[in-house]
Amino acid sequence: MIKVGIIGGSGYAAGELIRILINHPDVMLKWIHSSTVAGRRVVDVHQGLYGETDLVFSSTYDLDDIDVLFCCRPAGKTREFLASVKIPDHLKIIDLSRDFRLAPTDDNPHEFVYGLSELNRKPMVRGARFVANPGCLAMAVELSLIPLAKNLLLNTDIHTTVITGATSEGAESRPTTHYSWRNDNMVVYRPFRHPQEAEILQTLSAMQQSFSSRLHMMPVRGAFSRGIMAVSYLDCPLELPEIIKLYQDYFDDHNFTFITSKIPDLKDVVNTNKCIIHLDKIDGRLLVTAVIDNLLKGAAGNAVHTMNLLFGLQETTGLTMKSVAF
Repeated sequence: MIKVGIIGGSGYAAGELIRILINHPDVMLKWIHSSTVAGRRVVDVHQGLYGETDLVFSSTYDLDDIDVLFCCRPAGKTREFLASVKIPDHLKIIDLSRDFRLAPTDDNPHEFVYGLSELNRKPMVRGARFVANPGCLAMAVELSLIPLAKNLLLNTDIHTTVITGATSEGAESRPTTHYSWRNDNMVVYRPFRHPQEAEILQTLSAMQQSFSSRLHMMPVRGAFSRGIMAVSYLDCPLELPEIIKLYQDYFDDHNFTFITSKIPDLKDVVNTNKCIIHLDKIDGRLLVTAVIDNLLKGAAGNAVHTMNLLFGLQETTGLTMKSVAF
């Protein structure tokens, strides 16, 4: 059994991570640390787990007693935590913050592999110890575009509108997550300046070294709880059947990303670790629509997928879930 610990267990992504791990056939969840709710029962914070676990949030942690650590703390806090502890030689770490998503620099040296399985599966299978989970918006956009990057087809500006659910902002209460504000409402935020643009550009450049086009990303807060829809368009010289084949070939040996002939609904993927992509060509422009669940494929689900790869398990273990399509 893989012995698991979680640092920062009270947020939405952590709640989904706990839900997956307590039902994972190859995992023993040893402890869940939280500095804010230590001593409370997990089910008192994550009420959807009533009847499934008797675990209590811990104020202490033992890194020697686990095989893998999931870090679910806010941005900047994972780096602080890891700098303050001695990391055992055997311990693997999967970070769900954005602290290590970008390539190492003098100011931020690290050994983390970027955890986009559809791009970096081989490093994870071949001995990586530390993995940085992608951002949820980045995940949707990257999966929309990496087959084009692999085939050197990102040669014009890319326009992307990304609509996100309220849970993308985390469990911390703030004005933009209040029901009275979010319901029946939409608003653009951080246009052309979203923090996750940097990791998207890094990923596309890794696939296509000649990539120098601009990414025009327009994030939008949507009036729903969970899910992300990324709608991208760009010029592409190939005919639609050729493009569809490129995508099918790229994702053929990946377990969670699918090409569909129907424009997908968010509900096709909510509560699953899937990404569903639809392709169309209109007036010479390629239109790519991708949907994911921000808390699963965009966070906890992908993190468990990463764990499966690090420990040599079948990729879909513990991740077979049905969408809430009705």
